[in-house]
Amino acid sequence: MNLTQLFPQFEPGLIELIEKEATEKKFKAGEIIMRTGQYIKSTVLVLKGRVKIYRENDEGGEFLMYYLGEGEACAVSMICAIQSRTSEIMAKAEEDTDVLMIPVQLMDALMNRYKSWYQFVIQTYRSRFDELLTVIDNIAFRNMDERLEFYLKRHADQTGKKTIELSHQQIADDLATSREVISRLLKKMEQRNLLHLQRNMIELL
Repeated sequence: MNLTQLFPQFEPGLIELIEKEATEKKFKAGEIIMRTGQYIKSTVLVLKGRVKIYRENDEGGEFLMYYLGEGEACAVSMICAIQSRTSEIMAKAEEDTDVLMIPVQLMDALMNRYKSWYQFVIQTYRSRFDELLTVIDNIAFRNMDERLEFYLKRHADQTGKKTIELSHQQIADDLATSREVISRLLKKMEQRNLLHLQRNMIELL
């Protein structure tokens, strides 16, 4: 892992401490990183890959909150680790993912000793808050076709790819609707030449 490249804002002393005390873990695509009700003992930094943060109801239904990519941290893990609280969200590796687990015992020292870590934590909270505001705005003020179009564009922006390898059911789960609704709306978007549909793959035009 090259923390200096991923986190250029960190002081050398902070990099050295993290490399000494943190643990790197690898997750395969589809593996659960964090579960609802689980006590969080570490803050999670994403080194490689992509992590889906979502809520899950009693029936196993999912509601997408946001994604984490390289160089980003899970704000929920930070809050829960500091306050010794259980997680209220699920985190799953969307692709093969490497994360760095920073023990909760280090959090106070990092916040007090390193200004760059303090600023990183504040920025992480702000970024995730902005993400959640976007989710709320989509639910409150947009129709499903607008939500779907925004979802696809955001997915493409975050991955840097115009080809989206998701099934209609996966998209429906993320948007808390039915597969039939998503399939119908995607077909309409294809007719408008906004995208091209393939099996478990969507190519944005």
